[in-house]
Amino acid sequence: MSRENLGIYLNDHLAGSVMAVEMIGRMLEVERNTALAESLNALLKEIEDDRGLLRSLIERLGEHEHAVKKAAAWLAEKAGRIKLDEGALGRMEMLETLALGIEGKYKLWRALERVASRQSELAGLDYARLQKRAREQHDVVEGHRLEAAALAL
Repeated sequence: MSRENLGIYLNDHLAGSVMAVEMIGRMLEVERNTALAESLNALLKEIEDDRGLLRSLIERLGEHEHAVKKAAAWLAEKAGRIKLDEGALGRMEMLETLALGIEGKYKLWRALERVASRQSELAGLDYARLQKRAREQHDVVEGHRLEAAALAL
């Protein structure tokens, strides 16, 4: 992976995290005092940790955060907000989108682990822990998505 491509890839995932944080924030406005809200609050903290790690990696590379990508992700989430207003179906689809994003994050950690021996900036991360955490996050969100599916479909 070239240094430039790595910077682009990390920024793409950082932008995805912007969308995830916005989606979770919106769901938390609707889902108060529920098991889903408890899970989302825990997930939000972990996503914030992952965002900090991505920012650190981008900085280590000497790259900058791409404001346009982050803004586009923010806008995409705003466009999707109407779905949450559609009750159980909207909740299911938002959780599905979130689960897909977390799956992408798992793949990010796998890809970075694969090239870490060639990119010194990627060395020293506990990729096994990051991958495990992404899998656990996915499983929690998927459980809530299936509960929403049972209500929506």
